Amino acid sequence: MPRWQTLVTADELATALGRPDVVVLDARSSLADPAACEHAYRQSHIPGAYFADLDRDLSDHSRPGGRHPWPSAAAFTDRLGEWGITPAHQVVVYDAGDGGLSAARAWFLLRALGHRDVAVLDGGWKHWTAKGCLVEVGTPVSPKPAAYHADFNRALLLDAPRVQAHLAAGGMLLDARASERYRGDAEPIDKVAGHVPDAVNRPYSDNLENGHFKPAATLRDEFTDLLHGRDPEEVVVMCGSGVTACHHLLAMEHAGLTGAKLFTGSWSGWIEDPARPVATGA
Repeated sequence: MPRWQTLVTADELATALGRPDVVVLDARSSLADPAACEHAYRQSHIPGAYFADLDRDLSDHSRPGGRHPWPSAAAFTDRLGEWGITPAHQVVVYDAGDGGLSAARAWFLLRALGHRDVAVLDGGWKHWTAKGCLVEVGTPVSPKPAAYHADFNRALLLDAPRVQAHLAAGGMLLDARASERYRGDAEPIDKVAGHVPDAVNRPYSDNLENGHFKPAATLRDEFTDLLHGRDPEEVVVMCGSGVTACHHLLAMEHAGLTGAKLFTGSWSGWIEDPARPVATGA
């Protein structure tokens, strides 16, 4: 049976629905109206999919670390178990349409646990419905609870002090936010505008073309040019709160550039301490 570690097409997933080793997660999310996404899920979703809420399931707001704090391994693996997921399962995650929000976040949460067989549906819900693939209404039957025992690879997850040390050692920090937010021209979400000094900007949308990820070879060429000879392991990615940054991690992995890390708190975590420096401009 095929296994997927980065992206899966709608046709591939449609063929695999019903396989006992496949679990699908609906991770549609909206910063403007979070509750609307679960409502939309109940109205229609990929058959058998469970809803993964960005705030409730893919973050832990009882912990520090920006607007979407990284959850503990214990809390996240408990949630995986409630979805019936074990380390042996093939997990597929989708969001509204571009992988830019929670699908890539869920993908990296699992990858940071060491789960290899997890992929994002390329084109997401928008592409799935445009192709006329099967959908389901309501809530799936609860799965048989499973046990998932794993811990996060802490080498992949950096807080603000470790990011400062990373930059001081000459490492690259890649900011996935839109250019106007990086420059500080506009800041619709966080209380301070600008970016971490010495961070390099590549909006996550640059990974996409017509609603899909660019071909792996194209992404490899673009990231290789951006890295200027650096090893991917020398790269830390960030965004506003550690969500869209995962889009870069997924794109790089799809391109064969493995080993980049995540600044979990990202910009919202960086500015929690007003003593940390802020840069503006290009």
